[in-house]
Amino acid sequence: MSLPPPLPVAEAQARLLRQAKPLPAETLATEQAVGRYLAAPLPAARTQPAADLSAMDGYAIRVDDVTGPWRVVGESAAGHPFTGKLTQGEAIRISTGALMPSGQSVVLLQENAARNGDILVLNGEGEPTARHIRRAGFDFRRGDEVLAVGTRIGPAQLALALTAGHAEVSVHALPSLAVLDGGDELAADPAACAPHQIPASNGAMLAAMAARFASSIQRLGPVPDRLGAMLAALDKAADTDVIVTSGGASVGDHDLVRPALEQWGATIDFWRVAMRPGKPLLVARRGKQWVIGLPGNPVSSYLTAFLFLLPLLRALAGAHDPLPRRVTARLGAALPGIADRTEFVRARVDGDSLVPLSEQDSSALVSLACAHALIERPANSRAVEAGELVEAFWLQNGGVA
Repeated sequence: MSLPPPLPVAEAQARLLRQAKPLPAETLATEQAVGRYLAAPLPAARTQPAADLSAMDGYAIRVDDVTGPWRVVGESAAGHPFTGKLTQGEAIRISTGALMPSGQSVVLLQENAARNGDILVLNGEGEPTARHIRRAGFDFRRGDEVLAVGTRIGPAQLALALTAGHAEVSVHALPSLAVLDGGDELAADPAACAPHQIPASNGAMLAAMAARFASSIQRLGPVPDRLGAMLAALDKAADTDVIVTSGGASVGDHDLVRPALEQWGATIDFWRVAMRPGKPLLVARRGKQWVIGLPGNPVSSYLTAFLFLLPLLRALAGAHDPLPRRVTARLGAALPGIADRTEFVRARVDGDSLVPLSEQDSSALVSLACAHALIERPANSRAVEAGELVEAFWLQNGGVA
């Protein structure tokens, strides 16, 4: 069989994501939208703060009456504003977050004041100032775009959307996913594994990786190395938005994913990516359904899921930037030059550096579990020394915030 040349990683990612259109939008209660991506820009429906507020505990005083002494005539607490109007020689007690009195006024910090009954004077430590006032609209004003389309709603974005006056938001649906791991060597029960077998861990790993970005996850497998069994498993997953397979995507006699997909009616978009580990990656379509075929070695499966499956799920969910975020980090140990494939090196954080782990075999799960980041080595990179800067991806949270 004549094999296609492997695609460069960036080209394969671009080709995948160029075709991935967000799923339809739906309106959810804002508190139920955590983890979703906005389907439209979110303009503020109110101004925040809606009026001038004190940023500190102290006393509010007229701006033209800052030498004292003053008589304390009332209080403004958060949620309980002072309803009167200050006159010459008067002050009110004010709390952090409380409404400033009407008219031009300033704040005397509590620690800069001396009070005897209702009489207030300066204690010589500081003077009244407008620096401790949160002006109306300093955070945002009605009509300002506070969240862009494609933004993921996390805890901070949830608080912002609610504070901006939105009880509901428009978000894209999350894709449904089927996870299919295959191979005669896989044992479903990790506690009952013969010497010629290995526990079937890839399916659980991939499901855990995708959990934040999928509406539902259907687990299928382990599927034996028989064409009929693979076709039956694909049929069971026919109603999902995405199918991800692990194992069987290479060119061996028992690698059946590609022939099964072709017989099932899927069209192979591309196959093989110039990366190490993870070269035998496959992407196919059947109608609107996506199929991502990952290698069976666990580290290869993890890396290709990190770089292709998760970005696809995020793109279908409406993410503005679905790829994992790169960071620049200092290298903690030298790395040799490499040839014509992009390499991804597992590394751990040591102080302010990333130190490559000693074991980089594609079956070595201990080093994967210990890794904090992936160092990206572009194809044909020269050797790099400790202390040089490298590009990397954080592995936590699928590489996104």
